[in-house]
Amino acid sequence: MKTRAKLQFFRTIIVVAALLALCAPGLATAEVLTVAAAADLTFAFKDVARQFQAQSEDTLRISYGSSGNFFSQIKNGAPFDVFFSADVQYPQKLAAAGLVDSATIYEYAAGKIVVWVPNSSKLDLDQGLNVLLDPSIHKIAVANPEHAPYGRAAIAAMQHEGIYDKVRSKFVMGEDISQTAQFVQSGNADVGILALSLALAPAMKDKGRFTIIPVGDYPPIIQAACIIKATRHPDLAGRFLEFIKQPATVAKMGEYGFVLPGAAGASNP
Repeated sequence: MKTRAKLQFFRTIIVVAALLALCAPGLATAEVLTVAAAADLTFAFKDVARQFQAQSEDTLRISYGSSGNFFSQIKNGAPFDVFFSADVQYPQKLAAAGLVDSATIYEYAAGKIVVWVPNSSKLDLDQGLNVLLDPSIHKIAVANPEHAPYGRAAIAAMQHEGIYDKVRSKFVMGEDISQTAQFVQSGNADVGILALSLALAPAMKDKGRFTIIPVGDYPPIIQAACIIKATRHPDLAGRFLEFIKQPATVAKMGEYGFVLPGAAGASNP
């Protein structure tokens, strides 16, 4: 009798579990979307992810880093579903290699660079990039231009201003723009050329000062997202990309200095 009672108990548990699954299909089908995101999105995407997950039972798993490194990883089969690059050329190259459907490429922002110093600094940022010539500066934090679009923009801006060769010996290279910000925040560099989105983030905006480098001093930083063809969650990837395009999300990104390419403010210093 005891054995029969146990069997009946387990059968009841199985039936109840099955009924719960039928009554809560969202729980049974919840997915995890793996996102590779440029480091300049580190703070903005915390808000964006929070808003997306508030209206979805699915989960976003976001990794941040340099766009160039993600590009190489995706080419080598890294299991990302969506790629948010700080340079539209990386998604375009992935599409040319057959790894991305070009129809999914979406230019979500035009980035800007700034000269940033901690509040304790006495440097006069009214000089713009020429402040880097100040003899009191020993180290300048710059993102590695080999992997990071913001690093390439910084180099181009300094070359445009005619100061690159005068200051290049002082560079401290960050693997991505986020690590570059850490260098100057921690005092390992006296000044940094950073993404505007990081300078406006809550973690940094009260800890330093910045001046925006005129966008005409460097090639446009056109940032783009794309869906990887090998994704196992194409529907969820598409929904997340559509969420990024919604006016409320665009407005949230705007709080971090991101504006749509061609929009008012995209080309103003």
